[in-house]
Amino acid sequence: MVIVIDAIQVIQDLAIVMIVALPMAVLSHLLKQPLVIGYILAGIIVGPYTPPFGFLAHPEVLNLFAEIGIVFLLFAIGLEFPLAKLRRVGRKALVIAVTEALGTFAFGVAAASALGFGRFDSLFLGLAVSVTSTVILSRILEDLGVIQSPDASLILGVAIIEDVVVVSTLATIQSLALTGHLALLGIGVTLVLVVAFIAGALLLGPRVVPRLVEAVARTERADLLLIALLGVAFGFSILSSVLGISVATGAFLAGVLVAESKSQGRAIQLFAPLKILFGAIFFVSMGALMNIDILPLYLLPVTVLIVVAYGSKSAFVYLASRSQSLPSATARRASLSLTPSGGELALVVAKGGTDIGVTSAFLLPVIGAVTIVTAFLSPFVVRLGWRPPPGSHPPSGPTRLGSTAPAEPAPT
Repeated sequence: MVIVIDAIQVIQDLAIVMIVALPMAVLSHLLKQPLVIGYILAGIIVGPYTPPFGFLAHPEVLNLFAEIGIVFLLFAIGLEFPLAKLRRVGRKALVIAVTEALGTFAFGVAAASALGFGRFDSLFLGLAVSVTSTVILSRILEDLGVIQSPDASLILGVAIIEDVVVVSTLATIQSLALTGHLALLGIGVTLVLVVAFIAGALLLGPRVVPRLVEAVARTERADLLLIALLGVAFGFSILSSVLGISVATGAFLAGVLVAESKSQGRAIQLFAPLKILFGAIFFVSMGALMNIDILPLYLLPVTVLIVVAYGSKSAFVYLASRSQSLPSATARRASLSLTPSGGELALVVAKGGTDIGVTSAFLLPVIGAVTIVTAFLSPFVVRLGWRPPPGSHPPSGPTRLGSTAPAEPAPT
């Protein structure tokens, strides 16, 4: 069956998205809530599952734009994080990420088993809820105006490392499901490729990418520089996707490398409109996917998995942060900020079970429901972590890692 897509209808869909998203975003701003909430509500309004009818002629095109939005969002976030920032949080982020990912995975598997799910359904569900959505997290931190603070560097570092842990664990579970035992060679190859990609990007990338960007920047042509930036962003995203890592990780690393160039400021300025446009489309599409009718069918498992995800993630992150001698304020921020479960990599995990035929048909709807509900709840939960204690008056401006004062909010 061939689906014919009318260009005019696609333009009409985009017009509807923007027209509905604007008042919802303004309302969120007036209520002093992250704009993400307004975009998700706009998606629910225009989505195909909200009665009396769907407003969009081609919601699948909206989802395609949303996938592109992931690349733009994370590349733009990476532009704010030169390597020096990531190196400062490397060891601490590694300990927190491994502890949180594996701890939440274990609790998720136990919860799914207690609900009566089968062995592999439980394993894939547990792994899916252990994922932190880097896209959602980064946008919430940006809306709160703390994206450039040292604590945010730590939190995003944890989220990126967690992707590697989840990918490695996924390879392990798939090996066990296909062969009945752990194919250590295959798992080792996957892990080596992932680590080699990240290490190569961080060690060799600074010698190549900044020079390439600077060579193009010397032409003084903004259009050529933008094309070069897009090439780097999409190139790293495809490489990470081929290795089984989320495209968000590749895009973030690409942004980090461009941030090492002298044209960092120009790159941020050029990419700002793309980030705003496709970022809005991404979160509207999240809302459009929310099928309210199916929630009652999976209400119990979705509720239990969300409670387990929030509870175990926050507990493990807090304990691991304190074990690294981080102040309680930083540990609290990290524990609440890293709670958004699901996202693009969680759906990859669900598809990983479906592709090898070891999971049930309901797995993807359950994981999708968990992702969408936590996407809606997360801005409120993350905000709690960055709220100063009653009676305190934190100084403005960036502070050292582990301090109790956030960076001064950026204009929205």
